[in-house]
Amino acid sequence: MATFVHLTPAVHAARVRRGGLKAAGHSERRGVFLFPVLPSYTLTHQWLRELARRPGPRGLVAVHVRLPDAEPVSVGRYSDREPARVTAAEAVRRVAAAADARGWEVFLPRSVDRAEVRHIRAVRQVNGWRYRPGAHGTPPCLCYGCRDRGGYGARRLRERRPHPLDGPGPAPRVLLAQVEAARAGGDTAALCEALGWFGTRRRGPLSRLAGLAGHPDPVVRVALVEAVAYWSTPGVAALLRELAEDADSGVREAVADALVR
Repeated sequence: MATFVHLTPAVHAARVRRGGLKAAGHSERRGVFLFPVLPSYTLTHQWLRELARRPGPRGLVAVHVRLPDAEPVSVGRYSDREPARVTAAEAVRRVAAAADARGWEVFLPRSVDRAEVRHIRAVRQVNGWRYRPGAHGTPPCLCYGCRDRGGYGARRLRERRPHPLDGPGPAPRVLLAQVEAARAGGDTAALCEALGWFGTRRRGPLSRLAGLAGHPDPVVRVALVEAVAYWSTPGVAALLRELAEDADSGVREAVADALVR
């Protein structure tokens, strides 16, 4: 029998004792995430601090689960797109033999029965890593795409390590003037830069930008898609439908990516 641990909020402990662990996730990947019980307490409960960052009840407990050695599971690092499908016993062996077991996880594609739950134990709430293994001591990236907006200590981090793109962006009227000047002067780089500001933190009159859908440079048309794709302004959907039939494949792909996101 292979023994694993699952971390769950302490308020769910009574429910787990009564009915086990219920599968969660979408239809194609529903199940329970586990980690093998290793000789190292720190490695066994390494996911605790990362899971504690998520919204919900505070305080986690460890649910110890025992599965048959031949139980089919998948195992790999959290970043693996295609984790290996192996038996429970083989998953334990692979994690235990890994040079660095941080960030590994085991996925059981079903619920855990009540009879398979062996113990529910308290764990030290300061155990484990946050964000990613090895993140401690590495300066965080505070660019617009990477930073944790609204997260704990986010404002102090931005004040201590300001990023070149931090601070208020140019006002919409200033950006519109830059768009007109760059368009008149044929400066594609300046035009894309101004559109980039519209796409990150500013909104503008769509009628003043929609004309760029006919710009001869497809790079500008891609920048237009990325600038307006997330606006709730009336007319954006019609503009994207127009650009979805663009002659340039890069523009069509930009529209498809925006719609997927």
